[in-house]
Amino acid sequence: MGDVAVRQLVADPQATYVDATYGRGGHARLILERLGPGGRLIALDRDPEAARDAASILDARFEFERTRFSRLGQVLEARSIPCIGGLLMDLGVSSPQLDDPERGFSLRLDGPLDMRMDPDGGLSAAQWLAQVDQGELRRVLRTYADERFAASIAKAIVARQSAGRPLERTSELAEVVARAIPGKDRKDPNQHPATRTFQALRIFINQELEELALTLQASMVHMATGARLVVISFHSLEDRIVKQFIQAHAHPDRALPRVPLRAAQLPLALLRAVARLRADAAEIAANPRARSAIMRVAERTGAPMPAG
Repeated sequence: MGDVAVRQLVADPQATYVDATYGRGGHARLILERLGPGGRLIALDRDPEAARDAASILDARFEFERTRFSRLGQVLEARSIPCIGGLLMDLGVSSPQLDDPERGFSLRLDGPLDMRMDPDGGLSAAQWLAQVDQGELRRVLRTYADERFAASIAKAIVARQSAGRPLERTSELAEVVARAIPGKDRKDPNQHPATRTFQALRIFINQELEELALTLQASMVHMATGARLVVISFHSLEDRIVKQFIQAHAHPDRALPRVPLRAAQLPLALLRAVARLRADAAEIAANPRARSAIMRVAERTGAPMPAG
């Protein structure tokens, strides 16, 4: 969906854009191809491998900062950039991260149980599991993956930790989860039983949903009239946050269904919903991960931000 996302994003080739999820630079390079000499691209990512890749882009219009994308406002303010022409976010874990067993994201490749987008900060999944209680682990599995067997999985993980056998490898976690879920109760035989557990831990460890919500809100202050917000998500939790954010700012009057206000007194829409797109068959054939991707596009209206 890279070409489509960039076409949706770049309306003014002379504007400043933000690629908040640089990854390995696929979108960034496409954006730079569409920018004019006065255009500018600021890229963000907290992954050290992303920073190393970004160093290979020798373009005066490009700048990279290794940081969380929730620091969007601070990044722009530090550069005295009052407004941007668009913001792109391609959420979740990238293919290079999944394919590197040392990062601990994949349950099919044995490696250290890490799962951090930024391996230089915060607790790894192994460290967090070593200290979590059963109730909190159950809550995380249910909240971030809607795991039906959260109670059984949490009990099995905590029991192993209590027995002095800490989970330190992805293969160990995958095995414990698989044993905790009866084979007869597994809905999809083609999906590994630990898939949801890995998803929930990754999202929780990296505070992915909180980061997304903060970044969406920060974007409103910095988007110029006509600026595009383009977000690609890969699971329902992310997409729900994006969908609800766009709807709330495109139809603020819906939050006041019974308040007796004149039309002129109703809050103004700050966004206009533009598109909801899915990958086509050709892209899914080339990249199977794309089959779950949803791209939502919204455009900033000319309405001023409400005071306060």
